[in-house]
Amino acid sequence: MIAAVLTAHNEPLQIADVGMSKPGFGQVRVRMICSGLCGAQLQEIRGEKGGPLPHLMGHEGCGIVVEIGAGVTRVEPSDKVVLHWRKAAGIESDFPTYHYGARTITSGKCVTLAEFVTVSENRVTPVPDDTPPELAALLGCGLSTAIGTIENESGLRYGQSVLIIGVGGLGANLITAAKLQHAHPIVACDCHARKSQLALALGADEFVESLADMDEQFDCVIDTTGNPTALAQGLALLAPSGRCVMVGQPPPGAGVQLVDARHFFEGSGKTLTATQGGGHAPHLDIPRYVQLYKSGALNIDHIITHRLPLAEINRAVDLMASGEAGRIMIEISKP
Repeated sequence: MIAAVLTAHNEPLQIADVGMSKPGFGQVRVRMICSGLCGAQLQEIRGEKGGPLPHLMGHEGCGIVVEIGAGVTRVEPSDKVVLHWRKAAGIESDFPTYHYGARTITSGKCVTLAEFVTVSENRVTPVPDDTPPELAALLGCGLSTAIGTIENESGLRYGQSVLIIGVGGLGANLITAAKLQHAHPIVACDCHARKSQLALALGADEFVESLADMDEQFDCVIDTTGNPTALAQGLALLAPSGRCVMVGQPPPGAGVQLVDARHFFEGSGKTLTATQGGGHAPHLDIPRYVQLYKSGALNIDHIITHRLPLAEINRAVDLMASGEAGRIMIEISKP
């Protein structure tokens, strides 16, 4: 089967024919339909995530179960599933193995950028057959992280203000989730002026290219960029008792300066939190998010800005790195 393989840091991914072992205890084999791209893949390519090389890539996707290993009880062959990096209920299996050339390699408990993948049982969640594959893929990371961040980490109440820094794939999902929470105003910031149209279409009330000259205060600031300067500027815009949530990870060794840190004691005290996927529990929350979509409350129409086949994965990576895209969806097979 064809897969995208990271063989060297800061080099293009290899589109290669990769062999698979039969699913072992607690493992599930899935035929992939589509996979979203996340900023974490850029960090992997740059070598910021560690781990052995070569390895397979991707951690949010949708597919159809084709085979299960011993002990698996949560899914059956022919089930449509969301593939996600966060742990759900079920078995935490050993790392799945693949055959790359003459080598046997292991890869993550969840990978999605291949025609077929083997994943740990606790990295898949079944969804109804009529769930749109792109919705399911978004729920593997970007959309579920965004809703979880707003719901579990932001402390946002109806009518409170939020600043979202970065309108890439995750920022697009966060605007959608903040709109769902009836936050107001929702202000989006991105250094790429062309992102204004996307941000406003998603439901942002205002778009800005820079935080440097802003004096507005926000009940919540959410940073998706990991950029230390942007994060420091966002922290300075917190209202008394405001909350700042870090979703994007700063580069290794980077620091953030708190200028005049006394302002953190205003109100009941301001907070800075780093979140892991918004704290969502896939097996509990993904079915709930699917119902939100089916009710019409959750709209994903503008989140995905580009769709490319697996063979053009490096073009997709370059597009994501350019900052010009929202969420990019990699189309792998027919539903």
